[in-house]
Amino acid sequence: MDLTVVGCAGSFPGPDSPASCYLVEHQGFRVLLDLGNGSLGALQRYADLELIDAVLLTHLHVDHCIDLASYYVARRYHPEGPRHVIPVLGPTGTAGRMARAYDLPENPGMTEEFEFIDHLPGPVDLGPMRITTTRVNHPVEAYAIRIDAGGRSIVYSGDTGPSDALVELAAGADLALFEASFLEGDNPPDLHLTAREAAEHARKAEVGHLVLTHLVAWNPRDATREQAGRAYDGAFDLARVGTTYQV
Repeated sequence: MDLTVVGCAGSFPGPDSPASCYLVEHQGFRVLLDLGNGSLGALQRYADLELIDAVLLTHLHVDHCIDLASYYVARRYHPEGPRHVIPVLGPTGTAGRMARAYDLPENPGMTEEFEFIDHLPGPVDLGPMRITTTRVNHPVEAYAIRIDAGGRSIVYSGDTGPSDALVELAAGADLALFEASFLEGDNPPDLHLTAREAAEHARKAEVGHLVLTHLVAWNPRDATREQAGRAYDGAFDLARVGTTYQV
């Protein structure tokens, strides 16, 4: 699998990055992990919008989902029309939330462009990929996502506070894409991970490679790296737009 960082800014687009979006490719099958604000424009550097096979949304905060409304426009009004309906796997109520975001009636909303499917317990097969999700700790219904394909695995935390479920889902993964929104300090509980906590989760899960993401613009990258390094002695990076990881 290849994972390309389309957007890795935390909570809002930063000066160098859109909000959360990651392109995962395997055997010509292309899946998006989240589609946050600003990401649809950047995505077009890496993929034809009509060649995306599925969208997986971790939760319905705008920095993870709102550019699906822009994607709707791109598909709805393309001169040739949408070539096919794209499955969108997301939390309960995704179809209605996205229709309201674009001020559409919920019937049909965006259902002529996207097939909305609620995240379910247990694995789901999409093309050559197996998708497994688990609920994580965030103020809204939120999921971490694991993709297995070709004997390799990627786990994406989405947004979460400390979560045993994330460690369990990520066990033995080849690449862990974990959020590290906070630095050490007086942080709200059950909202986001600190860099140290993200590193501790990766260590407990015994992942092969850690990529820290959801990086908030006001946090110095050096401080994020230093705090994670205290808790994790394996290979790790801070996400950067345009980087592709071969997993």
